Amino acid sequence: MRTLKSPRTLTRSSGRKLLLSIAALGAAASIAGLGTFATFTSSTSATHTIATMQRAIDLSYSGSISFGSATLTTNATTSSGLDTDATNGLQIAIDKCSQAWTESGPPYTYTCGGSTSTVLASRALIGSSLALSNLTLTAGSTDHLRVTVTFPGAAGNTLQNQSSTISYTFSGTQRAATDQ
Repeated sequence: MRTLKSPRTLTRSSGRKLLLSIAALGAAASIAGLGTFATFTSSTSATHTIATMQRAIDLSYSGSISFGSATLTTNATTSSGLDTDATNGLQIAIDKCSQAWTESGPPYTYTCGGSTSTVLASRALIGSSLALSNLTLTAGSTDHLRVTVTFPGAAGNTLQNQSSTISYTFSGTQRAATDQ
């Protein structure tokens, strides 16, 4: 014959212990969850310095009359030390490529797959009627130019947080009178 054992009954004190144990586990899990959440918080900072800016332009000679010479005039429509300081301010240089420049970037840079020549040697950004050399100047032709604006490394911090807006004007002068 078999005897049945009576089910175990919980006393009031053991029920309370069980309830407190569950509450303690829940509190520990909550604290662990908060701690885990906090470990995923992070921050970062970044800086970017630009010392050179390049842009490619095509200078086209439309019409039927060739030019004798070309000049460049640059002026600041919004001025600062960046354009008024001829030594430590922005500098400009212009190169010509025998074919269209190949662009990559950003930041944008240009490479020449043909031959290059200097159109304007590096100098202060602002100037009036600056003579340009090594241009084709022939009616119906196009010169592929790369304008490079640089900031001298020795300029120091006095020009920080300044800005200028620069206007570029290319002018052509008709060649001396000849039969057309």
